[in-house]
Amino acid sequence: MNAQLNPVTLALTNPLLDESTIRNSAMTVIVTEARAIEALQRRVNGSFLHACQLMFECQGRVVVIGIGKSGHIARKIAATLASTGTPAFFVHPAEASHGDLGMITQKDVVLSLSNSGETDELLTILPLIKRQNVPLIAMTGNEFSSLAKLADVHLDVSVSEEACPLGLAPTASTTAALVMGDALAIALLEARGFTSEDFARSHPAGTLGRRLLVRISDIMHSGTQVPVVDQHASLTSALVEMTRTGLGMTAVTNDTGELLGVFTDGDLRRAVDDDDIDLRDTPVVRLMTSNPKTITADKLAVEAAQVMEAHKIHALLVVNEENRVVGALNIHDLLRARVV
Repeated sequence: MNAQLNPVTLALTNPLLDESTIRNSAMTVIVTEARAIEALQRRVNGSFLHACQLMFECQGRVVVIGIGKSGHIARKIAATLASTGTPAFFVHPAEASHGDLGMITQKDVVLSLSNSGETDELLTILPLIKRQNVPLIAMTGNEFSSLAKLADVHLDVSVSEEACPLGLAPTASTTAALVMGDALAIALLEARGFTSEDFARSHPAGTLGRRLLVRISDIMHSGTQVPVVDQHASLTSALVEMTRTGLGMTAVTNDTGELLGVFTDGDLRRAVDDDDIDLRDTPVVRLMTSNPKTITADKLAVEAAQVMEAHKIHALLVVNEENRVVGALNIHDLLRARVV
């Protein structure tokens, strides 16, 4: 639905809620976090480029670690990296101290998140990571912190203030870290030449994945399921074949198996309205549509949908290079594949 919804105005009935206060509070949060994001523009500097180089040249995976709110952001960054062409996964620093550290190899790069840069769980395991000569990228709000000093590269995500009026709840700081992570992921995406088809392979169950991965060969009817009659068949034989397969059409081929035309439900309706046509004895070639729209099995299913929509048809024959029928599909097959 593309229609724009009209805003609904509701009266606040709770005496503890003041409309003006709530609106001002929300606007303050938005403005504060917007300022935090804007400040990041000045930090796309040499350190950012160095971090991109380490991640781009990584022969293993980017291991993203963090705890608390930073841990939630770290999980999201790892997921974004992995889905945009940079193999990555999240490791919880507390679990790392109890065995998960073995998931990190010398081929990996570690991206560590901590606003203070003094998180005990991180500082406990980082010397062990450094001992393996694993490159360490730190993303903190304090360039003088222990974590920043341990890192090969430090990315500054400090904020002048949190959006929380108490200055306690991570708000602007987590937003800044999230945006910096997105900046890294997208910069690497473009450097790798990552395409929409690459993205689809990481999201095969999503709408984009289905549109860019499902091919005609995956969903077409083949073998005996394909309705075909030869050029000598009568209209009655064609109707029997159409009924047998239930695709609303049948291919008509010559004596060598090449496609001559197609006879569809629409052709049948027009024939019924013509008093000069004997439905029993009329050859199907007299009523078929010559040179019908076809498609090859290697094409994307979404291309079949585009052909059907452009020509106002509901089914297509699938042919090979010799113009021989190898399959068939209709709009219902596309709907079942969730391509349209």
